[in-house]
This record gives sequence, C-alpha cells and structure tokens, in this order.
Amino acid sequence: MSARRARTRSRDRPLPPTGPIPVDHGTASFDAVPGTVDEYVLTVNGVPSSPYHATDPGALDFDYLRWIAAAVDATQPGGASVRAVHIGGAACALARYLDHDRPGSRQTVVEIDAALVDWVRTHLDLPRAPGLAIRAADGAVEIARFRPQSIDVVIRDAFAGDTTPAALTTPEWFDSARSALKPTGAYIANVADDPQRTALRAEVDGLRARFSRVAALVDPTRFRRRRRGNVVVFATDADLDLDALSRTARAVDCEVRTGARLLSHLGPSDPRR
Repeated sequence: MSARRARTRSRDRPLPPTGPIPVDHGTASFDAVPGTVDEYVLTVNGVPSSPYHATDPGALDFDYLRWIAAAVDATQPGGASVRAVHIGGAACALARYLDHDRPGSRQTVVEIDAALVDWVRTHLDLPRAPGLAIRAADGAVEIARFRPQSIDVVIRDAFAGDTTPAALTTPEWFDSARSALKPTGAYIANVADDPQRTALRAEVDGLRARFSRVAALVDPTRFRRRRRGNVVVFATDADLDLDALSRTARAVDCEVRTGARLLSHLGPSDPRR
C-alpha cells in the first residue's frame, strides 16, 4: 500500500451516533471501540462488517480489508486513481480508504440494504460524488449494467450471514464482472472459507475459467489447518509481480497462494462453474 496522506476529517462534522441502527435486512449496530475516541465498528446480523475511523480514512483495522488493499496495489499502478465498483458496502471502509490512498478515484458502492445506505450517507464522513456514489440495489443485477471494459477493479465483499449470496457466485455473475472490467482490470473477492473449502474452490474455478491469473491471500496457519476464516481471491489478465506481491503480503500478515500451491489445498471442482 502506498504511503498515506495526513489524517483528515470534515471539521464541522459531528461524531456519528452509536447503538442499534435501522436496516431492512436483519439487525445492525454501530458501536465505539472501547478505549478510543474516534474508532467504531459496524456490526450487521451479529457479524463485524466494517471499521470506521472518524479521523483517519486511511486506517483499515480488519485483516481482510488490508489484504484487499494489497490486491488492488498488486494489480493497479501504484498511487494511481482507479474506477472501482464495490459489491457490498456496509460502512464503505474500503471505498473511503481508496479515495484517501488513490486521490481522484471514482467509485460506486452497491449495497442491497437501502436503510443502511441512508444511515451511512447521513452519519459517516464519506467522499462525495463523483468520487463516491452509493446505490441501494442488488449487486447481482447492477454488475451487468456497467459499460463493458469500463472498470479497473470489481470488489465483492457481500454476505448473507456468513456466506456469499448465491446470486453473486453464479456463472452469470462471473461473466458480468469479467465483462465490466478493462483488459488490465482485476476482480477481487472476500470469501468466507469453510473447512471443506467448498466456497473457495467454487470461486477459484469460476475465475480460472475467465482469467489467466488467479491468486489468493491467506492466513497461512488457518489455511493449513483448514480453519474457517477469510480468504481474499483475486484474478486478472495483467502480469503479476509475484515477488513484489509476496513482500506486500508479508507486510499485511498473509501469504500468497497461486497455481498448484493453491489448487492442492482445495476440494474437488464443481463442473457447473
């Protein structure tokens, strides 16, 4: 990740309210991190979904968010602005980070929960359009509406409970995401890995059928012991500097898996992918 700029915050913006918040799907709360004055976590349906630093948009407290940022850096020119689409938004932590880390970026967040979108827009210090647009919509439908070869990065970080919605794992989904990306673009997904590796194998198979290069960023201990946890998978047709990527991965406490080293840890393929 590139060097971050100084901390910034809209001077007159009050700190966000805490406690339960209204959502259309399930439950959510926005809570202060104990012992801090400006750090919060958005929890959706009992699962921590987004960190929020009121004074530091460049902070990413969750491991998998740092891994996604590393995947962006591995596939896009350092520090350059990007056209990014986020499927799944929550508190827009990653979109806020990319706006901070890559000035001039244009981003669209697609979040299915309209009430959550309204709360986030109202209470959080987020970039304004055209830097960031937030759509309350179904990501599986919206991804097909982006102009072909117009997007640098598609990031999928959407869950129903602790699994990815089925509509965001179909062949049609992968085809639409691939179509939206520029030839040098990258697809990045946060996968909730299960001990049987079913979801991860399906994701990798779907991407290997459409991209020339597929890699995963993993917690090596958890991955080796088949413990449940997050794996960030990304795919591109652009060249990857694996040595540089490995160094970046170590800096954010993960390891790179590609090729046979990745496939050997997965379960059997699903021919429907």
